[in-house]
Amino acid sequence: MPKTIRELADELNVSKQTIQYHYQRLPAKNQQKNSQGTNLISPTAERIIRGKVAKPLLAKKQQRGSKESPKTSKENNDLVATLRREVEDLKSQRDKQLATKDQQIDHLIKLIDQQQQLQLTTVAENRELKAHIQKINGLLETSKSSQKRQNNSPEEDMYKNKRNKNWWHFW
Repeated sequence: MPKTIRELADELNVSKQTIQYHYQRLPAKNQQKNSQGTNLISPTAERIIRGKVAKPLLAKKQQRGSKESPKTSKENNDLVATLRREVEDLKSQRDKQLATKDQQIDHLIKLIDQQQQLQLTTVAENRELKAHIQKINGLLETSKSSQKRQNNSPEEDMYKNKRNKNWWHFW
């Protein structure tokens, strides 16, 4: 009984396109269609297609089989030992990297502490300078006012006194 391309593909566990490819390369006498235009595969065509599709499948299975050959216990032990050494090496590298990072962090903390101390010292010195400047400005102000008092000549004092007297004189 003839099969469709999909039925043969499902049976051989391959894609429909694979069966279609091989079907189209068959001689015209082996290609059949039903009344609805669906391709049908005759028993002769099925044998030909199975032969072409089965060879690559067997080759793939053999390759998988050779790749998946069971390993001996010695090979397994060697592999486990190698993996353990690699794990230990990785742990050692990780520990070294962590130690280096810890040192870098400690160094940065010291630098930050020094910077903060320097900043506090600078702020304290600035305050002292401001206080000193204010003190000097205060001294200058007092010295200017005392100089003004000293600069008043006796004539000016007399003139002021006369004006005061003259003013009282009018009353």
